Amino acid sequence: MSGSIERKLSIDKRTLRQLVRELKKWKAPATVLLSLYIPPGRPISDVMSLLRTEYSITDNIKLKRTRDAVQRALASAMDRLSLISKVPSNGLVLFCGEDMGSRDFVCMMFSPPEPVPVFFYRTDKWFHTEFLEEMLEHEETYGLLIVERDQATIGVLKGSRIQLLEELEGYVPGKHHRGGQSQRRFDRQIEQFVRGFYREVAEAANKHFLPLIEKGVLKAIIVGGPGYAKQDFLEEAGEFLDYRVKQRFARELIDVAYQGDAGLRELVIKASEVIARNKYAELVKAIEEFKYHLAKDDGLAVYGDSMVKTAMEMGALKFIIVDEDREDADFFIDEAPRYGAKVFVLSDAVPESEWIRKTFRGLVGVLRFRLS
Repeated sequence: MSGSIERKLSIDKRTLRQLVRELKKWKAPATVLLSLYIPPGRPISDVMSLLRTEYSITDNIKLKRTRDAVQRALASAMDRLSLISKVPSNGLVLFCGEDMGSRDFVCMMFSPPEPVPVFFYRTDKWFHTEFLEEMLEHEETYGLLIVERDQATIGVLKGSRIQLLEELEGYVPGKHHRGGQSQRRFDRQIEQFVRGFYREVAEAANKHFLPLIEKGVLKAIIVGGPGYAKQDFLEEAGEFLDYRVKQRFARELIDVAYQGDAGLRELVIKASEVIARNKYAELVKAIEEFKYHLAKDDGLAVYGDSMVKTAMEMGALKFIIVDEDREDADFFIDEAPRYGAKVFVLSDAVPESEWIRKTFRGLVGVLRFRLS
C-alpha cells in the first residue's frame, strides 16, 4: 500500500470518538450489522477468503430480508477491501450494515490511531465498537502492583484492557527450627532477603510507572497481595520508590491471592470501586477548585467558549471540565492535553453537574496564572 492511501485511511482520536458515537446508534432486529477488525500484518487475501466463505453460507438464512441485508454488508466489505493491497501499520476496521427499518445503509473502512489488537469478525444486532472504545480510554491508565515476600507482578489497566508488564521472583529461604541465637540470626537474614526483594520491586515500579506519570496519563497505582505483605512492602520499600510513584498509590490495599495474569484480573475486579471513587473524587476536587476561584474572583476561574479556548491555546489552562454532550466536546477533550491542561468529563453523579451545564453551558476551567 502506498503511503498516500494509508494516510487517507488513517483517522485521529477526535474523528474516532465521533465515529464511535454514530456507530453506537445503529441497531437492528436481526444479526445483519458487520464488524471486522484486522490487525497489522494480516494478509488481505486471508480476510477476503473468510468473507467469501461467509457469503457462500448466507444462502442458509431462511428470512429473505435478513439474508439480503447480510449479503449486502459482506459484499460491501469485500468491495472496500479489494481497493487495497496491504493492511496499514495500525490495522483496519470495517463496519457495514443496514438499518432494516429505515433501509439506511452504512459502510466505512479506516485505520485507527492505535494498533488493532485482535482479529475479530462478527455480524450482530449492533456494531462492536468495544475495541475502539478501549483506544479512547487509554489516556486514563492505572498502575497495578501485586506484591508478596518473594513474588511480584507489575501491570497496567488501559481502558478495559489489562497488560502484564513484568513478573519478579526473589529468593527467600524457609524457616528452620534451631532455636536460640541461631534462629534469631537466621530470621534477620530472611528479612534482609525480603528487603532486598522489595527494593528490586520498587526499582521495577519506578521503571514502569515513571514514564506514564511524566506523560500525565497515570491516574493511580492499585496495590494488592496476600496478607500483610503489601503493607510491609510500602513501609520497607519507601526509600527506594520515587516520590512521584509514592504519590500515586491508592490508599486502599486489595487482598489478592494470585500472581501473574490471573492475579491482575482479580486485582482489577476487586479494585473497580476504588477506581470509580478515584475518578469521582478527582472531578469533585476540580469542581471545588473552580468554585473557590469563582467565589474569590481572583481571575483564575474561566468560562465561556472563547475565553476557555484562548486560555488553552496560550498554555495558561490548568484544567477544564467539559460536558461530553456539547457539540465541540471532542475538540476540547483532544486538544486540551496538547497544551498541558487536564480534562475532566462532567458526570451526572456530581451534584453540581446541572449547575455547570445550565450556567456555563457545560464548559469551565481554572488557570495556572492570571491573564492580563
